[in-house]
Amino acid sequence: MDYRETITIDPDRRFGKPCVRDTRIAVYDVLSWLAAGMSHGEIIQDFPQLTEDDIRACLAYAAEREQTLKRAT
Repeated sequence: MDYRETITIDPDRRFGKPCVRDTRIAVYDVLSWLAAGMSHGEIIQDFPQLTEDDIRACLAYAAEREQTLKRAT
C-alpha cells in the first residue's frame, strides 16, 4: 500500500505530526487505538471520517518508518 496519498504532514496541524488526509487524526492516534485493542470497526465507528484504507495507510507508514529507523542504526 502506498500511504503517501493518505498520510500528510502539515506544520500547522498537530505540530507537524503525520495525520490522516486533512484531518487532525494523527497516525500516532490510530496506532495507539489499535495497540489498546480497538478493532478497525470500532475505530471507524468512533471516527467515521476514517476508512479501512486510512487505518492500513497508518500501519504502512509506521512499518516504513520502522524500517527506515532500523537502517539508520
